[in-house]
Amino acid sequence: MRIVATKKDLAAALASAGRIASAKATMPVLSMVRLTAAETGVELAATDMELSVRLPVEASVEESGSVLLPRVASDIVRSLADGPVTIEHRAGEGVATLSGGNSSFTLNCLQAADYPELPDVSSAESEVPAEEFLATAERVGKAASRDEMRPVLTGVLLRLAGTEAVMVATDSYRLAVDRAAVPDQGESVTEAIVPARALAELARLADGQGALRVALADNQASFALGDTRLTSRLIDGQFPDYNQLIPDEFDHDLVLDRAELLGVLGRIGILAQRGTPVRLAFETGTLTVSATQSELGEGSESIPVAFEGEAFEVGFNVEFLRAGVESLDGEEVRLGLISPLRPGLLRGEGDDYRYLLMPIRLNT
Repeated sequence: MRIVATKKDLAAALASAGRIASAKATMPVLSMVRLTAAETGVELAATDMELSVRLPVEASVEESGSVLLPRVASDIVRSLADGPVTIEHRAGEGVATLSGGNSSFTLNCLQAADYPELPDVSSAESEVPAEEFLATAERVGKAASRDEMRPVLTGVLLRLAGTEAVMVATDSYRLAVDRAAVPDQGESVTEAIVPARALAELARLADGQGALRVALADNQASFALGDTRLTSRLIDGQFPDYNQLIPDEFDHDLVLDRAELLGVLGRIGILAQRGTPVRLAFETGTLTVSATQSELGEGSESIPVAFEGEAFEVGFNVEFLRAGVESLDGEEVRLGLISPLRPGLLRGEGDDYRYLLMPIRLNT
């Protein structure tokens, strides 16, 4: 096998595939990237048995073949001088050569025949606008849990029905819901829990334009952008009923300037460390944001708000609160509140995005 590609194209493809290859694999082949050269073109593939990717590489094929390359190949290609890069491997040998400019490397490799078969999802695909779908996934995915002890919460609930894709994620402290417009799905309703990691990786692979093809099978999800395909194992389990968690009415429905609120949270949040909550104290016409850190000190800042009624104070995790505000579009933030012990809801102007945030009990 022998191929010649530009440094830019090859480095980008190897980096994308290398992120999927397992860094802690018990099977050595899973830490490798498969390179296949054929008359139809060059393809890189990688899997950790949960997530897999196939992506094309613009390259000249001088000799067909296949080989498993170590992930370090990506770092080497990126370090080379600009210009053509050549990768060569002789069938049956345990090394591959990689050269570009005045540099040449001989890398230990494995035989492609030892690589596991990658999943092939044969379900019917739904075509959706990539930019809106991936923007929705990114906003919602921030609320997904990273705790592998609760696998269902590490995923994003994806529901395709009618003319919309609904996405939901929660880590039990916050919950995000958003919708993306899609071509009419007819009467069919498809629902699955997709790992948040898979959607984040999909966003990295995409350029945000064009059409994205989505297929949801019994235990696999497949996403295709042109000739690039990402396949992920679905998460099995019962996702929380998000409709029952979001209140229909609030005692206070407040409108805040988004940029001003973000600035205040950024400044006061410096002191809200190590689990210290940021305090939001409401009284007639004013919101005072404050934080107290026993080892550092305290800070507060007030901004105007159309609040009326009995004064009260509520506490939130500042990073979670800021993430919700950052995810909103427009110049205004709507904050719905019921009481200091009930979750608050963030919404934007004419936006489908909903961000529900549990409060932190404050010590008076």
